[in-house]
Amino acid sequence: MWEGRAQAARREIAALATSGLGVEALHAAAIEVVGDVVGNELTCWAALDPGTLVISSMTGGRDRIPAEYEPRLAETEYAGDVPNSFADLARRAQPVARLSDLPYREVVGHRRLNEVWRPLGIDHEVRTMFMVDGDCWGAAGFVRSGADFSDRELDFLTAVAPAIGAATRVAVRTDAHGYRGGAGPSIVVTGPDGEPRAVTAAARSWQDELDLIAPGRFGVLLRAVVTGTRATRSGTFQARVQAASGGWVLLQGSRLIGDDDSEVVVTIEPASGRHLVGMLLAAYGLTAREREICLEVISGRTTAEIADRLTISPHTIQDHLKAAFTKVGVRSRGELVATLRPDDLTTGC
Repeated sequence: MWEGRAQAARREIAALATSGLGVEALHAAAIEVVGDVVGNELTCWAALDPGTLVISSMTGGRDRIPAEYEPRLAETEYAGDVPNSFADLARRAQPVARLSDLPYREVVGHRRLNEVWRPLGIDHEVRTMFMVDGDCWGAAGFVRSGADFSDRELDFLTAVAPAIGAATRVAVRTDAHGYRGGAGPSIVVTGPDGEPRAVTAAARSWQDELDLIAPGRFGVLLRAVVTGTRATRSGTFQARVQAASGGWVLLQGSRLIGDDDSEVVVTIEPASGRHLVGMLLAAYGLTAREREICLEVISGRTTAEIADRLTISPHTIQDHLKAAFTKVGVRSRGELVATLRPDDLTTGC
């Protein structure tokens, strides 16, 4: 029975991913979906920076933890010695962890249990991580008194967690880049053949602009992004294309992990300088090592810092830079940065 409920939940979460919600709104809606199966007294969902595993936002259920316990809960997340912290589980790539499954000694001495949950009359906790293609985009904790979380509830969480991770990854892009002139998120949902199933109003405006160059160009680009997305192990793909205005546009595809993982969500945004600098370095004919060193220079690192990061000698760095200067047509680091600095590259969109 839980398998059918998991399939239904994945479908609902996949639909949420295509609706243009930001992370907090997405998690608030998903809390209701998951709460119908996994009963709890308190739940807290976090968005995580996949690079640092630092919590970037928090979303709670209908009932909230008393304010005086929030600092204690936060301390147990970052103390570094509390089992089943979000960061601990993400590093172990463990999708679901029930507190009672820890060794008895660790349960008895568990700080979060003793300092937060038991004073509130709560005895049981389960946590789930929202992992996609090796990256952790979020996590959730559920607590309750009475009966412990069952194996079937853990199986349900294991089944739906990847769908929540994929939806969170799309929502992060909506928060960061999905809006164009207040028109809403620029999102296209495509089916197995790359044909659009749903297109937001903002995405329609991008379609009109890209089709000015050649009728049907938008559809061709969509199919290319969808094909690239399905072919990658990461489940994501980027394409930079030029619009009729002369500016650059970034199309990003993400596989949806749900009941039908053939769906791909494509978000569209103006390409920033950081998206274009790599293409410029390639256009100037720089070697892979020259590009690597130029990116370090653009980031503001000194020769000594670059040598340490790349484990090559300062003399070799200077040789590569001289070659790069010649190819780009500049004579100094300052001119190189002025030519390639991401913030100075205009998008025209």
